[in-house]
Amino acid sequence: MITVVPTDQIYLCCGATDMRRWINSLARMVPKVLALNPHTGAIFCLRGRKGHIIKILAHDDQGFCLFTKRLTDGCFAWPTTKDQVAVSLTKAQLSLLLEGLQEYPLW
Repeated sequence: MITVVPTDQIYLCCGATDMRRWINSLARMVPKVLALNPHTGAIFCLRGRKGHIIKILAHDDQGFCLFTKRLTDGCFAWPTTKDQVAVSLTKAQLSLLLEGLQEYPLW
């Protein structure tokens, strides 16, 4: 579990994100796509098109942090919804997501 930014605000971007993007580009994407402020200390989880890479963007009081995890086998569970742009997660759900579990219903 990532504890760099102590927050209960965890958001999952439902669509696929270009994993070539870096901190500045992802931070600019959050208000445009998710309509959320990236400077609030929330955690934003983004997944690539193939589903085996996840990036987590967070802002602490000093600046942005970017974490990346790539699965060697399988892909991350992700919601497939056209109605929502972002889904809110709990810390427990984020932990399960980062473990790469497919069987557990996250949402």
